Amino acid sequence: MSSARRATRSIHPLTKLALELGPLVVFFIANARSNLFTATALFMAATVISLVASWLLTRRLPIMPLVSGAVVLVFGGLTLALQDELFIKLKPTIVNLLFAGALFGGIAFGKPLLEVVFDQAFDLTHEGWMKLSLRWAWFFVFLAAVNEIVWRTQTTDFWVAFKVWGIMPLTMIFAMAQAPLLQRYSAGAAAE
Repeated sequence: MSSARRATRSIHPLTKLALELGPLVVFFIANARSNLFTATALFMAATVISLVASWLLTRRLPIMPLVSGAVVLVFGGLTLALQDELFIKLKPTIVNLLFAGALFGGIAFGKPLLEVVFDQAFDLTHEGWMKLSLRWAWFFVFLAAVNEIVWRTQTTDFWVAFKVWGIMPLTMIFAMAQAPLLQRYSAGAAAE
């Protein structure tokens, strides 16, 4: 085990969930009580606080929240500086396409990047990691398309609510639907 792994601390799954969902909940509540620009500023602040808290608790920053946080800061900053809600609405599309592109790129080179992202959460065969990466890549493309459809056809308030109450449940359902693949391609099951 490397010294970097030993220095990493784990946190309770509910704490991790709170750190990941907290900024979205802040965004939703602030939009409901004020407006999208105030919500964007608070979303940016909550994202930074979440990343700092994650670092303090684990001594590492997970790749996906880090990338998403960087895009939140860039596109949130553009939204506020230009007073144009387009940028914050494009953020989910761009993040999802970045994740999809990275996964597709890893697959093309035979390097399933989810193996790195999920660290030691799962012990899968190479084929299992490749299939899981492909499924998640296509799911990220789906999420990008859904975001584009929703923000272009619905009100801003509906889009904000959908980010919290639509995307999260869809992601959780998709993740749970991967259980058979995880069981089938478990490295432990393959060794038996």
